[in-house]
Amino acid sequence: MSQVEIREVIDRKGLETFIQFRYDLYKGNPYDAPNLHSDEVKTLSKDKNAAFEFCDVRYYLAYRDNKVVGRVAAIINNKANNKWQRKRVRFGWIDFIDDVEVSKALLDAVADYGRSKGMTEIVGPLGFTDMDPEGMLTHGFDQLGTMATLYNYPYYPKHMEQMGGWEKDNDYVEYRMDVPDKVPEKYQKIAEMITTRYDLHVKKLKKSEIFGENGYGKKIFRVINDTFKDLYGYSELSEKQIDQYVKMYLPMADLNLVTLIEDHSAGNKLVGVGITIPSLTRALQKCRNGRLFPFGWWHVLRALKWHKTEVVDLLLIGVLPEYRSKGANALLFSDLIPWYQKYGFKWGETHVEMETNENVQSQWQYLKPIQHKRRRCFVKKL
Repeated sequence: MSQVEIREVIDRKGLETFIQFRYDLYKGNPYDAPNLHSDEVKTLSKDKNAAFEFCDVRYYLAYRDNKVVGRVAAIINNKANNKWQRKRVRFGWIDFIDDVEVSKALLDAVADYGRSKGMTEIVGPLGFTDMDPEGMLTHGFDQLGTMATLYNYPYYPKHMEQMGGWEKDNDYVEYRMDVPDKVPEKYQKIAEMITTRYDLHVKKLKKSEIFGENGYGKKIFRVINDTFKDLYGYSELSEKQIDQYVKMYLPMADLNLVTLIEDHSAGNKLVGVGITIPSLTRALQKCRNGRLFPFGWWHVLRALKWHKTEVVDLLLIGVLPEYRSKGANALLFSDLIPWYQKYGFKWGETHVEMETNENVQSQWQYLKPIQHKRRRCFVKKL
């Protein structure tokens, strides 16, 4: 068998090959949620992703017999390294055939790049920031993936074990829960109590309120920054990134499924965010090679606008630390659950949560959650 050859991506054609490999490797997989090709181009292109302001990046392809057999991104997030006092190179966008020589060659390329930049550890899978999918799936390979998370074949974590030297750096868990027939009584009581006692209130957005320097779009992502700033490896979003995500995600959102919490006693201060969306997984599976045209747009539109799915993805749920103990989450769910019922959603999927984050996990307790997926970030000394 011929040797594995690693080639760095140096032009747009190489980037297209890098993106296409994922679609080819997972073609027909019933659980994977393929990313839109246009989103991948925006995320991976230096002139389109604001994260390149503080990230150094290289992309590599693995070849055997002149055929692509793997890919990986090497990312140095200087902002995160400075905040957490680390010298880490991240590996992300990693995919490979079931051949440990291929996966090892890819990770060796990331390690070599990290060493050349003075890094002392390699960690991943991670993206540029927490807005990108993270963690390698280690449990739940027979569960439907979501647009915001990674799916991978069961042999991926087996390769990590076979290579040796890799250790657990962080584990994430995900939960599935049924949409109840009615809002749990506990949520209703807490919601009523905190409205009276703390003057916290639900805010429903209008399209006209999203954009602008003082628009809710920017306020939402600033709350996300303040909510997640102390979590594992978090890299706070810059103002340029916030502008990017506001334009990328909020225009297509069904605002009935977006609930905000404001503190009226503090001048209508935004203190909580609940962004949920109809699951796009089945629709994305029908977009050939991640493209909306010629027919993929129809399936995405059916899911987004007409809710032709039984699943709702709990994309971003965040409450400022000082308001969590006041029960602000109950206000979010007491407003969102009736919309889920109206749209005919049968169950919901959480985003990734650190396994040690009991505060976040406790918010699901009245919805009979089932932990159905687990994923891991690995670390290795260089």
